[in-house]
Amino acid sequence: MNTHAIFLSTNEKIGLMSNLSTMLTAGIPILEAVDSLELDAKGNTKIVLQELRTDLNEGERVYSTMSKFPRVFDKVMVSLVKASEEAGTLNQILKDLKESIKKEAEFTDKIKSALTYPVLILIIFMAVLLMILIVVIPKISTVFSRLSVQLPLPTRILIIASNLILHNTVPLLLVLGVLVLLFILIYRRNRGLILAPLLSLPIISDLVRKIDLTRFSHSMYLLLSSGLPISAALSLVQDVVIRKDIARIISQTRDIIISGGKLSEGLKKGNRVVPAIMIKLIEVGDKTGTLDKSMQDVSEYMEYEVSNRLQTITVLLEPIMLVFVGIVVGGMMLAIIAPIYGLIGQVGGR
Repeated sequence: MNTHAIFLSTNEKIGLMSNLSTMLTAGIPILEAVDSLELDAKGNTKIVLQELRTDLNEGERVYSTMSKFPRVFDKVMVSLVKASEEAGTLNQILKDLKESIKKEAEFTDKIKSALTYPVLILIIFMAVLLMILIVVIPKISTVFSRLSVQLPLPTRILIIASNLILHNTVPLLLVLGVLVLLFILIYRRNRGLILAPLLSLPIISDLVRKIDLTRFSHSMYLLLSSGLPISAALSLVQDVVIRKDIARIISQTRDIIISGGKLSEGLKKGNRVVPAIMIKLIEVGDKTGTLDKSMQDVSEYMEYEVSNRLQTITVLLEPIMLVFVGIVVGGMMLAIIAPIYGLIGQVGGR
């Protein structure tokens, strides 16, 4: 069985973590808890529990099973469970992971809800565009060709586009399908190649920076709270960020930590990317020995910053998209109406 292909939804992961945590807290042995949960489990959750039961019977640990399902449990989660098993606090870390997954889901939902309206406008725009090209233009084109009307360039372009779609529907759909498959393959193998042009846009780049710093600080908080050394935690959180410059700063900071430096010292090297207030909060944690608490404070602050930025982008994007759609659709309608007015003028002139 290819465990690398197994995937669980957010709700399935939350349910699994919550149920295991509750049963372990109640004093039920891990193997007994897994057996009980497996009876009611369905789909991929059942597969994960079956694999966990088999491994436990063979003397393996929970983290070992989790590492077999990379699409379900990331490196941070596996490391947290490994540390908790060694410390005897598995029930608590499972509870913390449940809360962490819920928080991450809420955070992702905020981003999705902010993008819903612009995406909806874009879909409606594409639908209107296709309707004009497939339904309206062919009828108008027939009338114009019968009357031998001299058409302006915009109208001729619309007619050419309409004919291209109507007479080559199957080839165009095949090309579109191939392009979508190619996009998916490239994205899976080299996500950076697809994201690079998008991340170069100033507004998007700054938003992703804030999202990366939020995830970085939250992951660091969880890892440090579990007792993991800072250098080991930094090695793991490199995988949770999207921007390469932030991953590079994390890597350089890890080298500084290994050399005997402090976390704040390493992050200062990336002062153009890491905000001053974040460095200051971490500096306080370095001095007082409460770095995990400082990372939690940073995470909450950065989450607030992301929410504000999303709200600003949404407020700006909505009118811009409406104006853009209005200009394009209005331009198309003008290209249709202009020859009609020209024809009326010719008839009136006679």
